[in-house]
Amino acid sequence: MYRFKWQDLGNIENGRPNLGKNTPVAVYRLMQYTMRSVLFEQFGPVEASQLFYKAGELAGVEFCKNLLDTSLGIDAFLADLQRCMKEFEIGILRVEETGVDGSNFVLVIAEDLDCSGLPPTGETVCEYDEGFLAGVMSTYLNRKVVAKEIDCWAKGDRVCRFRLT
Repeated sequence: MYRFKWQDLGNIENGRPNLGKNTPVAVYRLMQYTMRSVLFEQFGPVEASQLFYKAGELAGVEFCKNLLDTSLGIDAFLADLQRCMKEFEIGILRVEETGVDGSNFVLVIAEDLDCSGLPPTGETVCEYDEGFLAGVMSTYLNRKVVAKEIDCWAKGDRVCRFRLT
């Protein structure tokens, strides 16, 4: 059975010597929202949302293992995550709350790759981001973390806000 691992991304610089490693957000969203449409049609909205969450979770685990320093204390780790998310143009991360015991967080992403600038639909659409943040934090904390989007650009908010428990 195939399971994604970081090495599956390949050597992008070698494979794209003329076009480079970056692509426009519109192209990323074209892939994401067409995939979302097909999954919703094939499996229904609940299952499709769960699949996006799981894919994001796997991405977050691999992202954390390969790009972040899990030996850092929580404040330094979150600063590293902020830096890395900005460097990879995923979004601008802000930490709004951290629980005293490090078990609850409220994280905000501005200029989110998935939805910033979308027309309002009245619903959250960032299941992939939920999973991504859960995967990153689960890997760092070495325990299961669940993320739930509580504000979303697509709901009319100006940022995406996630509660992690």
